[in-house]
Amino acid sequence: MANACTDLTDAVRSVQQLKINGFCATSAMSTDYSIKSRWNVDGYEWEIRIYPASGTFSVAVELAFLSEPRTPVVRANLSCRLVDPRGVAEPSERTTNSGAFWRPKGRFSTVFVNLGQRRDLVASSYLKDDTLIVECTITVLKELPAPTISVKPGPYMPPSNLHEHFGELLRSRAGSDVEFLVSGESFAAHKLVLSARSPVFMAKFFGNMKEACSRSVEIKDMESDVFRALLGFIYTDAVPELDQELEAVPTMAQHLLAAADRYGLDRLKVICAGKLSGGITVDTAATTLALAEQLNCSHLKAKCVEFITSTPAILDAVVASEGYKHLEESCPSALTSIVISMRATWN
Repeated sequence: MANACTDLTDAVRSVQQLKINGFCATSAMSTDYSIKSRWNVDGYEWEIRIYPASGTFSVAVELAFLSEPRTPVVRANLSCRLVDPRGVAEPSERTTNSGAFWRPKGRFSTVFVNLGQRRDLVASSYLKDDTLIVECTITVLKELPAPTISVKPGPYMPPSNLHEHFGELLRSRAGSDVEFLVSGESFAAHKLVLSARSPVFMAKFFGNMKEACSRSVEIKDMESDVFRALLGFIYTDAVPELDQELEAVPTMAQHLLAAADRYGLDRLKVICAGKLSGGITVDTAATTLALAEQLNCSHLKAKCVEFITSTPAILDAVVASEGYKHLEESCPSALTSIVISMRATWN
């Protein structure tokens, strides 16, 4: 069978060093806080985003493609290493990731590189005077058609079904060693799976907490359907409950966001915040803003404030909603953000 191959040996490369001053203070930032830098490589606009507080353990670098591609996809590599601000130590080993970039409607395609655990970076020689320097290299691979050659098709590679296996493990209760009691319902689970996914469960089951030796754990202040969705995400990395077109979805997203924060599930927290950001209404704006303020979700908070202050009519409707009183009582500081935004938008 004749197939066309592609030679990707030609490339355009650009290097920049990003300096993070006051690195230790970034531990108090929200997980979506980033230091950004844009530059042009091979006629395309790219943005580097460094997340110094990207999760419980690691510091991440994201490469975002911001242009319209001249070809169906643009292939590029992101390579990062740490540089000694004093110029004494050798740079760290490079960490590289590659991706095929395009522009889905209204979105950017991205790729991530993990710089390592935050505590290791703080203790390393690369942090000097509370300054960390990250050298980022963007390499855009240019496709050069090669002669057509004959290639025999390889064996069929089935898609990964790891999530299905773990989902079935949860449903079957096989080998479960802990039972959760939530709002009158019981849920069987596996301590190792929970601990591998959540630092909070790791501390509960393999630390000095009383749950370490217990086979039964009561979860308070959470509805059973929320805990069911939380367990489903832990085992399958998916949240089908948020993909439905139901009126209850925003409420579920709010409760799951709080649960994700409670158990240190950063990816679930981002998913829930994204779902809420894309569906803010007069009825949900105030309660979502209060939640975003409490959980330090700065991007979600900004979206809520932007919606509330978009027009005087929407502001009046939100103030008249049931959730606004809760916002006044629980998060008066959020009202300051609304006033500041009103002045900037309406003046």
